[in-house]
Amino acid sequence: MAFDLVIRGGTLYDGTGAPARRADVAVRGDRIVAVGALGDPAPEARRTIDATGMAVAPGFIDVHTHSDGWLLTTKNLASKTSQGFTTEILMSDGISYAPVSEHNWREWFYYLRALNGLEPEAYEGWHTIAEYLALLAGRTAQNAASLVPYANLRVLAAGWGRGPLDDTQINIIRRQLERALDEGAVGLSTGLDYIAECFATTDELVEVCAAMAPYGRPYVTHVRYKKGTLRGVQEAVEIGRRAGVPVHISHLKAGSPAETERLLHYVDRVAVNEVDFSFDIYPYLAGSTMFSYLLPYEVWEQGPLAAKERLHDPGVRERFAMLLECFPLDPARISLAWCSGKAHDALRGKTLAQVASQRGQTAAETVCDLLLETDMAALSVLRVGGDTLVEPFLEHPCFMLGTDGIFFPHGQVHPRQYGSAPRMLGPLVRTRKLFSLEDAVRKMTSRAAERFGLKDRGVVREQGVADLVVFDPERIADRATYDAPHQMSVGVQHVIVGGQSVIADGKAVETWESHLPGRAIHYGR
Repeated sequence: MAFDLVIRGGTLYDGTGAPARRADVAVRGDRIVAVGALGDPAPEARRTIDATGMAVAPGFIDVHTHSDGWLLTTKNLASKTSQGFTTEILMSDGISYAPVSEHNWREWFYYLRALNGLEPEAYEGWHTIAEYLALLAGRTAQNAASLVPYANLRVLAAGWGRGPLDDTQINIIRRQLERALDEGAVGLSTGLDYIAECFATTDELVEVCAAMAPYGRPYVTHVRYKKGTLRGVQEAVEIGRRAGVPVHISHLKAGSPAETERLLHYVDRVAVNEVDFSFDIYPYLAGSTMFSYLLPYEVWEQGPLAAKERLHDPGVRERFAMLLECFPLDPARISLAWCSGKAHDALRGKTLAQVASQRGQTAAETVCDLLLETDMAALSVLRVGGDTLVEPFLEHPCFMLGTDGIFFPHGQVHPRQYGSAPRMLGPLVRTRKLFSLEDAVRKMTSRAAERFGLKDRGVVREQGVADLVVFDPERIADRATYDAPHQMSVGVQHVIVGGQSVIADGKAVETWESHLPGRAIHYGR
């Protein structure tokens, strides 16, 4: 019987970390049906890819993304598929577009514009995560799985403000979490420096996470980085230990060798012994987040729409100025990556210090005024030091790849959106020699699939889903830079999602015979 696709003559890196071997791969429908030497002459197939001299690997899985809005509106998000990513785990950092209610969805759209760029006109009436994911099936080139964002749960139960939650509110959150897990969500995410969830206590999070213990799914957390990374990781481990759930730290890194040593010493001596522990990071030290991340938590007590008005308050501005003086990053290292409105296009790429100097203002005044002028929609890149500082985390056995990528087609965004996977497979293997190519592939495939319950993905084997990448191991490399981020990587020749090509001969596929291949993925299914 003929195959739909045969990949011939490649070197297979199957995702398990086992030594690479020469193997053909045959696909029928959306499944891999044969792996090994398929013989001569070549078997009959509707399409054959000659992979001689190429590496063949499972499709890469990005475990920390901000593609939530873009997958809804973009058929082929080439900044990600061109790297080999076939699956994205959405709703990171505890903030996203679901679950929402009729009363708060507009506020969530307003708050998230600098992270996902989705406008209210894109709202299609969903309320639950399952309803949101169902909209993606067949209209995007990538697969999507989802975490449960904690801030959304907390707002449904208790509104935007601070204060301890009562038993009824905790029970509402637990029930909403259980519902999402029953529908296939792969874990619970928090971002404890962000809106609403910044007010959550350790005890509150333990009570909520305990509802997840029977499911065996991870507590995935952007810890309280503003209080210090080590303290934040210690709190996360405490939550996991007390609640009986695995713990996964989002974008774990450090700004100095001394801090790196302290963090990894804690991970190796304590964290891995107290909980089922893992973390993600991308191969750059610089970060990127909404400009509003810098604001004091009090600004968010009445929700996103009211936050803008708080920035007119002289008292709030005064307190923010004092807070910014304590922020562990000089304004000369904080740049404006994107903001709404063409009036501010000239500011993109400039540092906060440069913009403040041009305006004759302090850095705090400039942040407040920029957020007022852009209707709270501005994105920053935080340059904290050399990329080699992140390498000890990339080498660690608890690591898996999460790009934390944020996309705006006209912004001066962080290059991680375009270059994370190729940097892992190319320069970090060939030049830095941090790990073997087999191990690099494993960190982006089976490690993630196992952690997040992505059945039949992450390993090239018979009956596995046909999510595949063909790349040139001698040429693959990132090209995106901080000054010129919108540069596609090189070396990825073919990307297959569910048996269909989304990258062919190094170029993004823009037309399909029928529906697009992306699917909603549910835990263990």
